[in-house]
Amino acid sequence: MPIKLPSDLPAFDVLSREGVMVVSEDQAARQDIRPLRIGLLNLMPKKIQTENQFARLIGATPLQIELSLIRMSEHQTKNTAAEHMESFYRPFSEVKSEKFDGLIITGAPIEHMPFDDVTYWDELREVFEWTQSNVHSTLGVCWGGMAMINYFHGVQKHLLDAKAFGCFRHSNLVPASPYLRGFSDDCVIPVSRWTEMRQDEIDAHAGLTTLLASEGSGPCLVEDQAHRALYIFNHFEYDSGTLKQEYDRDVAEGTPINIPMNYYPNDDPSQTPQNRWRSHAHLLYGNWINEIYQSTPYDLEQIGG
Repeated sequence: MPIKLPSDLPAFDVLSREGVMVVSEDQAARQDIRPLRIGLLNLMPKKIQTENQFARLIGATPLQIELSLIRMSEHQTKNTAAEHMESFYRPFSEVKSEKFDGLIITGAPIEHMPFDDVTYWDELREVFEWTQSNVHSTLGVCWGGMAMINYFHGVQKHLLDAKAFGCFRHSNLVPASPYLRGFSDDCVIPVSRWTEMRQDEIDAHAGLTTLLASEGSGPCLVEDQAHRALYIFNHFEYDSGTLKQEYDRDVAEGTPINIPMNYYPNDDPSQTPQNRWRSHAHLLYGNWINEIYQSTPYDLEQIGG
């Protein structure tokens, strides 16, 4: 089954060319099934790139997905055309009466700021609380996951002396987890952040289980059963060239940055980077969607009951 997207959303054409099954809203309406309602609270500045990345992963499953794009109510983005935001996004204030099978909360390039200093922190805390009554399963990504684990458990983020940047090998700590079904004993995941979560602080909370972790970059994927949430601090969703774009940007701006580790062949930025995480990315998001499908109520109104 395909992912349902507005036919004029840029991701519709991008994913169609890649062979991902997509249908318009009119086509989906003719299929006599209930699609899974997945929300994407997009906090990244490059909205369209982020839409493509997540739609590609959740659209690769056999289930029909209805993707809803959500933004913070008052925060105005400077990196995406106002027309795009007006056409495809709804503010949280307009969707908070609705129910969703799943919600993805993206990262945001504000790692250095204390959570309380983020302009939309009060509304984001409202979102976190809202997930407990209106969302069946939530996936917090990078800063989004750090913010969630801080809100629900008080786990702090810590500034790094140097950016964790590159492709890090991660160990599969819980092979029996349904979210890691089909995973190898280890896998490579892109990392791009100036902060970290510490394993001992996560371990201090009995309700948290670390599923993936790296000796080089620390805990990565954490399950929080009580809050029906997963927190992933790294970037399975990245395209092959995303780390390159970040590296080239920093070099052009004169920002001190190391060559992303284990990304370019022979660590040579003049060569084409290699994607060694794509298959595991599809596995993780496919497993997450499958777990939602297996456990979410058929009647959306029963979510959170």
